[in-house]
Amino acid sequence: MGRVILHVDMNSFYASVEMAYEPELRGKPLAIAGNVEERKGIIVTCSYEARAFGVKTTMPLWQAKKLCPQLIIKGPNFERYRKASSAMFDLLREYTSLVEPVSIDEGYMDITESNVKLSPIEIAKDIQNRLQEELLLPCSIGIAPNKFLAKMASDMKKPLGITILRLREIEKVLWPLPVEEMHGIGEKTAEKLKSISIHTIAELASGNEVQLKKLLGINGERLKNRANGIDNRPVDPEAIFEFKSVGNSSTLPKDVTEESKLYEVLRNLARSVSQRLHRKEVLASKVFITIRYHDRKTVTRSKLMENPVSSEKDLYDTAKELFDKHWNQEAVRLLGITGQELVEKKEAVKQLDLFSYEKDADKEPLFNTIRGIHEKYGSSALQRGMKASAEDDNKKGTSFNKDFLQSP
Repeated sequence: MGRVILHVDMNSFYASVEMAYEPELRGKPLAIAGNVEERKGIIVTCSYEARAFGVKTTMPLWQAKKLCPQLIIKGPNFERYRKASSAMFDLLREYTSLVEPVSIDEGYMDITESNVKLSPIEIAKDIQNRLQEELLLPCSIGIAPNKFLAKMASDMKKPLGITILRLREIEKVLWPLPVEEMHGIGEKTAEKLKSISIHTIAELASGNEVQLKKLLGINGERLKNRANGIDNRPVDPEAIFEFKSVGNSSTLPKDVTEESKLYEVLRNLARSVSQRLHRKEVLASKVFITIRYHDRKTVTRSKLMENPVSSEKDLYDTAKELFDKHWNQEAVRLLGITGQELVEKKEAVKQLDLFSYEKDADKEPLFNTIRGIHEKYGSSALQRGMKASAEDDNKKGTSFNKDFLQSP
């Protein structure tokens, strides 16, 4: 009597859309690149014909052309991708109203109570066939009792695969896999897990909760649950309008090497991010900074917080700490601060100690007053010894929402 969740993942979406619009491209090695004119351009996605030559996403153009001299390279056409994405999700909603887009080319469906009189595997086959025939777009589909397992299943057979993953199959199918192949675990998290001798999903599933939480914060417990097939998240059609991260960046009018000016930019960014976190009533468990140099080289670094934060001071102090540690003293063109792994205030439990709880409680009225003045009169109305440029981003929504659901 459990749920039946589908994860629909379009195969090589941008390239497939271009082939749908231009049939002469079908069957040929095709890549979409951010800047087709520059040798340093990066491959955004590529067709499976290109992948057969070793071409991969994020590969520099020069390297891709070396591997595949006949590679056809096109710049992205986001208007085409928006239309194709919209048509794809409209088709999915014919089977159930519980459709949750998670990016332009993938989404979850809860078909537990679908009115379509077909079995789950028949529904998946029907969706796959219709997307291929009506929109000329291939996809892979995972079928499982929850979102995590459905996502893992959809990655198992590409292109044009349909995979069922049941709870009783986790031990045999998932647990032998390297931990870095688990959805939600990136390269850095995998390295951390390996530092405590967790190399497979099975080892994560049986990992020590206290040790995992110390290493990864609240994400440690979450990842262990996922490894055991536990994921109670509902399929939420409104989730695309929620923040998954809150951040701001600032491109400087000229290259800057003066430390004080760069600190000033960081403080302004911290203030802006803090205001947005407070408006959303969320806290950031991780603080992430971006440093882009004069030569476009970009460095990103993050810090997992002992307790979730939202105040300007906490954000600035953490961003400054990361900046001081990783800035190479070269001229900077862009700085950014992002709060990640957001938690709602009402769900955040701070481990207050004997020395900090009175201080935190005393400052809360002051923070509320300052925040109210900033929100009513602008961020430059009340400051502490530093002139700031007014910035207040009232646009709400995920980057997916902004990039693909709103008009350009």
